[in-house]
Amino acid sequence: MHSMEEIYSQHAKTVYKFLISQCQCEQVAEELTQETFYRAIQNIDKFQGNSAISTWLCGIARNLLKEHYRKNRYYEQLDEQIKGKASPHEEVEEKLQKVELLKKVHRLKDPEREVVYLRIYGSLSYKEIGEIFGKSENWCRIIFYRGKEKLRKALEGEEKRDD
Repeated sequence: MHSMEEIYSQHAKTVYKFLISQCQCEQVAEELTQETFYRAIQNIDKFQGNSAISTWLCGIARNLLKEHYRKNRYYEQLDEQIKGKASPHEEVEEKLQKVELLKKVHRLKDPEREVVYLRIYGSLSYKEIGEIFGKSENWCRIIFYRGKEKLRKALEGEEKRDD
């Protein structure tokens, strides 16, 4: 068996590239590459030589990455929840903005109003809306676009008045 220094110099890039392709995070890939070789040193007696050493190392790296995801899932979810929480003031402001947008949608003329409601609040596809109206999917896209543009212009006009 080669010395671990030789193994590291020959296979570190391979392990790193494997990890970066799996997680797309340089910091995690670097950290887990180091941990892979640390674990390899600890378990070198378990390497049976049935596969290439790079395959064995990438197997260790894959297991470490799975372990990393399991350990960090809770913290990532917690971060998302904390980031997602708005202050009471921000929540009120957001509700007011939604009410204003709904008022503007309500002022649209049919069929734009109905298409916008069904698309945004009903979460229906253009195809489904087309079936409701007996029109084509393309017709729905055009009507939705026109309604959205009218809303955008109304909101821009309101912002100009606020300045």
